[in-house]
Amino acid sequence: MKPGPALSPPVAVLATGMVTGVGSSAAATCAALRCAMAHFVETRFRDQAGEWIRGSTVILDKPWQGRAKLIHLVAPAISECLVEAANIRTEEIPLILCLPEMDRPGRLEGLDESLLADVGRALNHQFHPQSTIICRGRVAGADAVLRARKLIHEAGRPFCIVAGVDSYLITSTLHAYEEQNRLLTSENSNGFLPGEGGTAVLLGHAKRHAGPELLCLGIGFGQEKATVNSEEPLRGDGLSEAVRKACAEGGRGLQDVNYRLADLSGEQYGFKEAALAISRTVRVLKPEFDIWHPGGFLGELGAAIGPCVLGVALTAARKGYAPGDGVLCHFSNDDGARAAMILRYDEVRAA
Repeated sequence: MKPGPALSPPVAVLATGMVTGVGSSAAATCAALRCAMAHFVETRFRDQAGEWIRGSTVILDKPWQGRAKLIHLVAPAISECLVEAANIRTEEIPLILCLPEMDRPGRLEGLDESLLADVGRALNHQFHPQSTIICRGRVAGADAVLRARKLIHEAGRPFCIVAGVDSYLITSTLHAYEEQNRLLTSENSNGFLPGEGGTAVLLGHAKRHAGPELLCLGIGFGQEKATVNSEEPLRGDGLSEAVRKACAEGGRGLQDVNYRLADLSGEQYGFKEAALAISRTVRVLKPEFDIWHPGGFLGELGAAIGPCVLGVALTAARKGYAPGDGVLCHFSNDDGARAAMILRYDEVRAA
């Protein structure tokens, strides 16, 4: 299939920042991921059998808890991105903050009303009035990139920061997922390990530098009926739909993609869905199609996984260890929402 023109100008991923259980910066986190290093330790929480729950905790300079910890997780990640935009006043840069879903078990109160402003105060920066929050969990990152693309190309913003912060290391959150048999515990092998982190990426116009840039070419969304808690047979319809839409918008087929980056964090459901979706969308036989899943080493990151995945793709492309220039990123929410993005490390060519 000959690539067609994108329906929207591409947006470039220019910088990244991360604070995770394996590193206090994007460079440290990505280096640990490249070496397949994890840091799962016994938390202060016990499962129903009385065993300590393991998770990927972030150690900060002070024992922050609750919303204070969320602020101190994401603020340094945003600060890393601001280095690349040092010649632009932050008042001109919208900040789009990805947060947990409204119905997430154990979700902290007051995040929607003030967390965005609190993050700005922690950084001693005031961001553009078009800054906003997106409370959509794992798919929030794709939604935020779509919104950032509009702000950059339609509203004339020079840059936009997409950040995400989340923590599953909350008592009520862990108890709720354990009751659903979704947490990896001493009595359940088909589950995820909880994590926490703050991540961010700086987006801007393509072709700011000589040479290739990591470009987001297409974004797609879908809805899955057979959710993780559903008894319906899983066919991967929602994720397949998201992948097809992302490919169509980006003017690319999966034959142009070299590997995948996903939000998988341990549950069999996610791996089965990913396999089904690819089997239904690949039209050209691919001898290799690796899937990278940072959540396997960082724990479940929730709303922080979107910017994390983009940052991993950027670092792998710039340092030359990515399997190729094209990457498919995909995300799945418990409520059935699905999202996909087509990225390529390439030079912008005139239409």
